[in-house]
Amino acid sequence: MSDSAVRQAYDRQAQDYDRRWSRYLRQTLTFLRSWAEILESAAVLDVGCGTGEFEWLLLHEQPNQRIVGVDLSEEMLRVARAKCGSFPNVSFIGASASHLPFPAQHFDTIVSASALHYFAEPNRCLSEMHRVLRRGGSLTILDWCKDYLLCRVYDAAFKLAQPAYKSSYTEREFCRMLASAGFQVKVSKKTSLTLVGGIMIATAIA
Repeated sequence: MSDSAVRQAYDRQAQDYDRRWSRYLRQTLTFLRSWAEILESAAVLDVGCGTGEFEWLLLHEQPNQRIVGVDLSEEMLRVARAKCGSFPNVSFIGASASHLPFPAQHFDTIVSASALHYFAEPNRCLSEMHRVLRRGGSLTILDWCKDYLLCRVYDAAFKLAQPAYKSSYTEREFCRMLASAGFQVKVSKKTSLTLVGGIMIATAIA
C-alpha cells in the first residue's frame, strides 16, 4: 500500500474530516494529550498530524509549544495551517513517516495518533522516528487495537474496501515492533474507548 493511496484518500476527505470524525477525534486526542504529559519546553513532532486537531488542542493549553506536524495529504495540511495559523511556533510539512525530513536527534517528543494502521512499512517508520528523537526522548503512539473483536472486523473490512489501509495490530505485536525499532517500551495500555472497538497506546523511550 503506497503513500500515494493514503495521500489521495485523505485529500478527498480533508474539508469534511473534522466534522465527520469529531467524536472519534475528541475521544482519542484528549486521551493522547492527557497520557503523553508533554512539557511546554519540548520540541514536538506529530507524525500523521492530519488537520492539526492535536496541535490545536495542545497549543490552546500550552501556546508556546514548539511543534511540527507532518502528513502525506496536502489538503489535510491546508486545513491544519488555517486552524493553527495564529501560533507562529507550529509548522506543518508534507512528508512520509518512512522518510522524515529532519536531522538525527532533532525532537524531544514524538506523538502519532491513528496513523500506524496506514503505514505500508511500519518498521521503517518507527526506525525513522527513533532516528529523529533525541536519546532519552519519548514516543507516544495511539492506534487501533486488534485485540478487540470489533477492531478485527474493521481490519478485515478496511483491507477489502480501502486501498490506503495496511493493518492494525495487537498490543503485543505493537510493543514488539517498538522494541525492534530500538525503543524501550515504558508503558502500554489498551482500552475500549472508541467506535472501532478499542485502541491501544504506548509510550516508549529512545
